[in-house]
Amino acid sequence: MIDSLVNPTDAEVAAAAALAGAEVVRARYGRLHSRIDKGSGDFATDADLAAEEAILDVIRAARPGDAVHGEEGGRRGAVGAEREWLVDPLCGTLNYAVGSQLVAVNVALRNGPAAVADPFSGEVFLTDGETAWVRSAAEGGGQRLAPTADTRLVDVNLDPPFPGAPGFRAVDLLAHPGFVDNFRPRVVSTSLALAWVAAGRRAAYVTDGGDLSGSVHYAAGIALCRAAGCVVTGVDGHPVGPGGRGLVVAADARTHELLMSMIGGRPCSD
Repeated sequence: MIDSLVNPTDAEVAAAAALAGAEVVRARYGRLHSRIDKGSGDFATDADLAAEEAILDVIRAARPGDAVHGEEGGRRGAVGAEREWLVDPLCGTLNYAVGSQLVAVNVALRNGPAAVADPFSGEVFLTDGETAWVRSAAEGGGQRLAPTADTRLVDVNLDPPFPGAPGFRAVDLLAHPGFVDNFRPRVVSTSLALAWVAAGRRAAYVTDGGDLSGSVHYAAGIALCRAAGCVVTGVDGHPVGPGGRGLVVAADARTHELLMSMIGGRPCSD
């Protein structure tokens, strides 16, 4: 894809890199994978490593002066580089290792354009930092992302660790009477769910954590959701950034307000 472009934009580089990683993930699906232990029950596979290298190849060719921070390989490139790409080559490794296709490939230029590729649908969700759209390998072209809460489906990340406990526990949100009155829970251990919020396939996404704005797992999804017009805050209602806590990403202000009333115990105005 990138070879056919003259002077590609950063958004095009992000999309091409994410799709290159997605091709590796798809091609290796269903195999017996070697595992690299990362501690606390987490691990990477040979597919994670190969996908990250494929992504790096695209970025290096298109933006040789930039640095890249990959989940598996850490920071590489020029020490003094002013620009840095954040790469999660396989978000949902545990899913992938047991034969689930709920995974994503995330590529984001820090504070800039980003892309999230679904290896199995053939879709790539991307943003230039101002608008967000999705391209399908089958259909080509692109469609503007339009968030909506109509589905009432809310993905809640239940993966440890839980740094917000006991003040915030995702499982408590699911047990809140108001949650089942207004939403239907989904649990999907991949940041692909953030792209679904931007695309109107989910009403919201909630996860615990610290400052996730510079995370290789979440930076691309956050950029997509912001460009699509979603409401993006931490679980404490404050802006996402240094000192932030987790994520609450909602398709609209009403959905965000409802979720925050349950998370923080604040009454929701009608």
